[in-house]
Amino acid sequence: MALISVTLVAAGCASRKPVTGRGQPPSTQPPNTPESTAEAAKRDTAAAPSSSGKHAKTPAPAPVGYTEEGSASWYGNPFHGRHASNGEVYDMYKLTAAHRTLPFETMVRVTNLNNGKTTTVRITDRGPFVAGRIIDLSLAAAREIESVGPGVVPVRLEVLGNVDVTAGFFTVQVGAFRERANAERLRDRLSVSYSPVFIQQYDAADGTFYRVRVGRVSGEDEAREYAERLHEKEGFTTMVFRLDEIQPAGAN
Repeated sequence: MALISVTLVAAGCASRKPVTGRGQPPSTQPPNTPESTAEAAKRDTAAAPSSSGKHAKTPAPAPVGYTEEGSASWYGNPFHGRHASNGEVYDMYKLTAAHRTLPFETMVRVTNLNNGKTTTVRITDRGPFVAGRIIDLSLAAAREIESVGPGVVPVRLEVLGNVDVTAGFFTVQVGAFRERANAERLRDRLSVSYSPVFIQQYDAADGTFYRVRVGRVSGEDEAREYAERLHEKEGFTTMVFRLDEIQPAGAN
């Protein structure tokens, strides 16, 4: 049974080795690309629907100053027009991004460390699912920092506003499979010793994956410690994700 696994990414780690980006340039130019300002991202926040039709909850206040360095990729087609993890339709021409643990609606300034160019994005999705990357930018955001061509660039993330990025519940991903039966076998084996253990279906550009995740841990630091214990005891390479109130289709 082939286990497709990813490495644990710790917040604040630097000098990650760039890898090939998953985003592919679209075949046509956008009819209307949003203005290159933080206001564009904030405007998108106001217009973004929630799955319940109500306004998104305001994140809990905490001291400003969270930063993180690593590699940024970008994604466009075929994800354009699909639902993002927060329930809204992903539009690659808006200033948004995917992050594994930051709360939805968090505003983040992203600086390309190669050229100093910046963009401000709103977190609407979960990812990246590749070791060594810390954020997946929309096409519009990647254009602002001139990372479309390179695909992956070193960046610094800065959270804007009062957001507690470590509070909430988190889970640990221990593997991903193309065959659901393989994911179910791993889930059943782990369920003897761990709870909860669940499978999340993810429709990637190159096919559907079934991701096995373990635990519901309060606090990001505790989740990373839990991931380390899973690595030491079970031999898994692991990745920490936030457990969102909005659960993607296929999670069980």
